[in-house]
Amino acid sequence: MTVFLNILLLALGFVMLAKGSDLFVDGAAGIAAKLKIPQLVIGLTIVAMGTSAPETAVSITAAFKGNADITIGNVVGSNILNVLVILGLASVIIPIAVAKSTIRIDIPFTIAVSVLLLLFGLGGEISRIEGLILVALIIGYMSYLVIMAKKNKDDGEDIKDISVPKAVIFTVIGLAVIILGSRFTVNAATKIAEIIGLSERFIGLTIVALGTSLPELFTSVTAARKGNADIAIGNIVGSNIFNILFVVGLSAIIIPVPFTANFIFDAVTSIAAMVVLFVFSLKGKLQRWAGAVLLAGYAAYFVKILLF
Repeated sequence: MTVFLNILLLALGFVMLAKGSDLFVDGAAGIAAKLKIPQLVIGLTIVAMGTSAPETAVSITAAFKGNADITIGNVVGSNILNVLVILGLASVIIPIAVAKSTIRIDIPFTIAVSVLLLLFGLGGEISRIEGLILVALIIGYMSYLVIMAKKNKDDGEDIKDISVPKAVIFTVIGLAVIILGSRFTVNAATKIAEIIGLSERFIGLTIVALGTSLPELFTSVTAARKGNADIAIGNIVGSNIFNILFVVGLSAIIIPVPFTANFIFDAVTSIAAMVVLFVFSLKGKLQRWAGAVLLAGYAAYFVKILLF
């Protein structure tokens, strides 16, 4: 009965994520159009922070409990999933255009902060000082995005003719439904995994990471399907940056976050995934074949952590 109930909650979570992401993308794209802010900036900020809310909640809670496998596993696992599964799936559905600024600045910056996280982690924990450095970097990055938004204010596109209040309502309601749906999904999936008898590290890197990445999945696939490519790619890149700098940074400020040796391989995998994304994006578009390669990469990674 417990398994059946959790399966029902899992299904409910998926439905809520699908409907919530629909509203969220429409609202975010509407705001971008009305305020004449480039979609890419909206994707890298509002959408990225909104869809990273589950990672933030889970990781900060884990930080208070001193649970390294959930804090680091959730963030690193989510970042791997974001690139290999979410962008892979979205680009298989429809080729995704990648902006020049994303290729020149945002993806390399994501690679750099991913390497920084690994370097900090090699000491055995992410200290409060290192947490402050990460948070300072996200403040600097957000400041850069604001400056770029002002410079490129005329680049906004007419996505959908809806009023600003309606767009804001869509965004807020969509985000609320996404977060609630994600909570149902994570809780149900984790309980099912525990009943089956999977390890805590495996649950953290896959089940919980997938659950907290579901908002990114549904939002990016929905954005790609609707032709809002900049939101799709910006959401993922921005989410990975936000996960490392804000989620890990804030968690470490609250309490130093242990970084066990087991996570070195996973951190290296997340860096490799971003490097592959950078290479595939150099021609300005993620083609369907590239998406298939990304998905195959995650399949190989999944088998590795399942068997070893």
